[in-house]
Amino acid sequence: MEICCDLEVDVNGEETFMVDKKIITSYSGRLSKLFGKTKGTTRNLKVIFHDFPGGAESFEVMSRFCYNNGKTQISPYNICLLHCAAQFMEMNNSISGTHNLLEQTDKSLKEINYWTWSELLIALKQCQDLLPDVSSSVILQNCLHSLVGRLALTNEASPCPSTSSPDSSGFRFSCDTKSTESVKTSSSRATWWYEDLLILSPNLVEMLVKSMVERKFNHVIISRFLFYYHKSKFYTATSDEKRKIVETVIDMLYTLDWSSISYKSLFGILRVSMSLNINKTSKNKLESMIGSQLDQATLDNLLVPSPYGINYLYDVNLVLRFLKAFLNGRSSQLSAIRLRKVASLMDLYMAEVAPDPCLKPSKFLAIAMALPDSARDSCDELYRAMDMYLEVHAGLPDEEKLKICCALNYEKLSAEICIHLSQNTKFPSKATAQGVVSQQYKLKSLLQGTNISQQDTDLSCSSIEIRSKGKKDETSEQVVLYAGKLDVISDNEKLKAHLQGMQWRVMELEKVCRKMQTQMAKIMKSRVSSHGHSRSLPRLCS
Repeated sequence: MEICCDLEVDVNGEETFMVDKKIITSYSGRLSKLFGKTKGTTRNLKVIFHDFPGGAESFEVMSRFCYNNGKTQISPYNICLLHCAAQFMEMNNSISGTHNLLEQTDKSLKEINYWTWSELLIALKQCQDLLPDVSSSVILQNCLHSLVGRLALTNEASPCPSTSSPDSSGFRFSCDTKSTESVKTSSSRATWWYEDLLILSPNLVEMLVKSMVERKFNHVIISRFLFYYHKSKFYTATSDEKRKIVETVIDMLYTLDWSSISYKSLFGILRVSMSLNINKTSKNKLESMIGSQLDQATLDNLLVPSPYGINYLYDVNLVLRFLKAFLNGRSSQLSAIRLRKVASLMDLYMAEVAPDPCLKPSKFLAIAMALPDSARDSCDELYRAMDMYLEVHAGLPDEEKLKICCALNYEKLSAEICIHLSQNTKFPSKATAQGVVSQQYKLKSLLQGTNISQQDTDLSCSSIEIRSKGKKDETSEQVVLYAGKLDVISDNEKLKAHLQGMQWRVMELEKVCRKMQTQMAKIMKSRVSSHGHSRSLPRLCS
């Protein structure tokens, strides 16, 4: 057969090939359509391809198939190139009959289960280099399906897939058939493949993780792989590559069960993402994951410096978004324990940001009022944070100070804090008055509790009761008389004048209550003891 080079083909500007038009056209539907209308002999023909998949290398292996009468050696090392070239050149049944390249690559793909692990990685790497031309290709889907299937077996068998031939690739093959001893831990069996898959691009990692989720893979294993991938690839990547890696890791973590994700690692992702200007969607996803588990955070986690251009020392807006995500998270109902943990954390955070002279009252108040009142059993720490804030921001008008004080539940302030509040000139007079009134109500409640405890005392123990009754009546009478003087008075100055005396009375009353509790405990103990000994004695009285 006479071969002439009557067709010049420019492949993506990489290389120019001189080929026989008749031979290439007999296998390619694309060229056959192009030259179908050409009549007679035409010389000096030239075809320019700008988007040939795989470039010059792919065109060359495809040409060898055509020049070899429709035959070629198809292997994991070239199947992706041949398949993409066959699709692009339309080398199907309608053109070349049984000798069509597309059918032969599809047939070879059915033997994917017999490929070694390293051959599978090579094919995936080749598919990756051809993206996006191969994104919808059946060969990529089959490679991913086979890869995930093998990984799924690692929890049931040896971490190393069986191989039928020695590894000859240039990639690191971390699985050694000689290292499958029984001493391998379950953790190593589940994670041996992390290093091998570092060759994959973020796009391919995204497709891989989606396939794993569909196959009900362990979400803990997937999340650990994503963090490992980020850590290993991040520091050697360019700025654009770093942004793509971070966005991919965040988007994939978001699809998992959030409770399976390392909380500490999420904050690591957050800190590196701040300088990368990642897209808003990924940023919101990351903040939602962190905020939904805010009860696991520490104060150090939240002390994130403010972004450039904002005067605040710490990024208060970020913490507010965390709180919003915590309250509106995936959990339909938050437990009281989780709420109390977050409230305690916020009290610590407010004490840390309160000395910031640039922090606006509205931001401080927003953090103080973000959680429901039921989240705090005591408002003492919240008061201390407010006290520090008002000390630094002494120039605030009373209206602003009163707004901040609205976050305080005075009934949840201890006696000591109420006394401090009454003498605190940094707080407005209205807040001081409310603190005094709240303390008065506590006194009345305490007195009522004392009377109830008195009625519960066992009447049969007359000697102890008489001794305690003298002290209790004397003190109770004093406190009642004193409390009677402290009805709700509109004059704040008069209430302040009585405060010192009230403090002493409260302390005395608490001492009496503690003594009564001790005596009652002794009475109950003696009653149980005497009842036990009296079983063997005759009953003398009823």
